[in-house]
Amino acid sequence: MAQLRIDVTTRGPGLYEVTREATAFVRANAGGGEGLLTCFVRHTSASLVIQENADPDVQRDLQAFFKRLVPDGDDPSMSWLLHTTEGPDDMPAHIKSALTAVSVSIPVTSGQLALGTWQGLYLFEHRHAPHTRQIILHLSA
Repeated sequence: MAQLRIDVTTRGPGLYEVTREATAFVRANAGGGEGLLTCFVRHTSASLVIQENADPDVQRDLQAFFKRLVPDGDDPSMSWLLHTTEGPDDMPAHIKSALTAVSVSIPVTSGQLALGTWQGLYLFEHRHAPHTRQIILHLSA
């Protein structure tokens, strides 16, 4: 077993790829064997997703979809929100995080992440302000 915390600095909403960091961690610790990488983000207003990493339009479309699905708290359609003291993006960020995931597991095969050809691991930032997000990588071999 091995564990590592990585810090991801965000500039606002969007997807921030961390595949390279996860791959390096697995290569350094899997010893060419099989296992499972668990990735966990330590925040309630950001999440983790495995998504296409070839066409940036996929990321733009995902962000646009979530913005339409869960608009900011100052949008009239969100007037029902009670948790508003931390700004209009806070509670919507919690909702987006609940709709996605705070942890993902990726099989490790022959010492490598078993991601598909076009798959990448991303931190999905849901807040407007820059943040430093912590992701825990845990390898069970």
